[in-house]
Amino acid sequence: MNLKKRLIAANAATVAIPLLITVLVAGAYLFIYSALYGNLYSWEEYQHASRVEAVRLDSERMVQQKGAGAIDNDLFRQQLSDKMSEIGGKVLILREGSLVYSSADNAVFSKIDLAKAVEAGQGKQGSNTIDIADRSFKVHVIALNSHDADSTGNSGNSGNLANTANSDNITVLLLVPADASSQGLISFLTVIILTFCLSFVITNILISYGFSQAILKPLNHLQKAAADIRTGNLDSPIAEEGDHEIKALCRDMELMRIKLKESILTQLKYEDNRKMLISSISHDLKTPVTSIKGYVEGILDGVAHTPEKMEKYLKTIYVKAEQVDTMIDDLLLYAKLDVNQLPFNFERTDIQEFIQHCVLESDPELEKHGITIDVVNDLKQPRDVLLDQERMKRVVMNIVDNSRKYMDKDHALIRVHLRERSSRVILEFQDNGCGVKEEDLPHIFDRFYRSDQARTGIAGSGLGLAIAKQVVEGHKGSIWAVSHGDEGTSILISLAYLKDA
Repeated sequence: MNLKKRLIAANAATVAIPLLITVLVAGAYLFIYSALYGNLYSWEEYQHASRVEAVRLDSERMVQQKGAGAIDNDLFRQQLSDKMSEIGGKVLILREGSLVYSSADNAVFSKIDLAKAVEAGQGKQGSNTIDIADRSFKVHVIALNSHDADSTGNSGNSGNLANTANSDNITVLLLVPADASSQGLISFLTVIILTFCLSFVITNILISYGFSQAILKPLNHLQKAAADIRTGNLDSPIAEEGDHEIKALCRDMELMRIKLKESILTQLKYEDNRKMLISSISHDLKTPVTSIKGYVEGILDGVAHTPEKMEKYLKTIYVKAEQVDTMIDDLLLYAKLDVNQLPFNFERTDIQEFIQHCVLESDPELEKHGITIDVVNDLKQPRDVLLDQERMKRVVMNIVDNSRKYMDKDHALIRVHLRERSSRVILEFQDNGCGVKEEDLPHIFDRFYRSDQARTGIAGSGLGLAIAKQVVEGHKGSIWAVSHGDEGTSILISLAYLKDA
């Protein structure tokens, strides 16, 4: 679930759950109440309660409109009593706290009951419930002041109004029969309101806690992971947890951790390679430089005292200097290839013609060493490959030259075999030299690596096959070796050919 949906669900739940709880409590309340007391509130009871409330309001309005001046009017008192009697209610009138009129029947309402009603009327304004003769009444208090008497508005009772227009405080008590079912309804509504409020507060607390935990827990883990990364600990994986957005953040943090770890490992690897490179260069340059120094000292010491010896020493120095120069060139080339700083100039090339051209160029040098080289073409048709011809030619020459160095047979042979598999061209350079041990095969493309049996006395930079690997991989190809034991070695190159449009 994403964070937006979780937020919407949480907000909806804070309202839906309290409503559901309130409905369940209301249903349980109604079931229990109906089982004990019958129906809580029927339609007939609602109509009766409405009529009672309407009569009470009309009576209060009548008293308020007539004012204190009409209180002593017998006709007004009778009208008010008749209206209240429609609902079984009674009217009591107090002046200065003393009862001056009562519509209650003395046979039903005793003096004690009347006193209870008067006492209720002397309380604060509003309504109080009292029990009289096994009946409950609500006492509604209407306070009037004789200064409110309108002598002109009640002209038909002018004589009485004149007599009553004084400054007495008058209180009218309306005794309205209390409805038991309405009391039950009030209790029901009270329970419902309290249930909703309580469940709303509890639900909000629980959902807010759960919502915050769902966000804070993965964020705390991310904070810990960030602290580990800051201190250099890159070995602790970051688990994906939480909502969709937080999972995406965890995933990005994990990718960042992996990339950072890889970059550090690569940096350490480059540092190790640099140290090994310096060590290997020092070792491989030491031999020709030592030879050059030795021959120069021989010349200086007068050992080369004849023109023939002098020429021989100088030629040897030149050869060793060329060897050093070649090693430096190979080293610079490999360094550029290793950091992808050497661009490739690809062009469409017929692979058979390219190999034939390389073979013709290397053939004179091989003939001097008694080595035969030939090409076997098993391609079904001419195949074009995207090549940087200069770089790939260097690869072919390095492979051929490497085979020449390790040749130990009287009938030396190098065969270049062209064939195709699926959408790729396979170039196999097979020689019948001394071969490579199986345990050495995985390492022959490493820089400065030579097998133990042939390391001493072999001239070269030790970078030929390493450069070949870098160039072939720059062509999106692959290169590998196969050992034939004492019968020689095969170096194979796989390149994708271009399909005809």
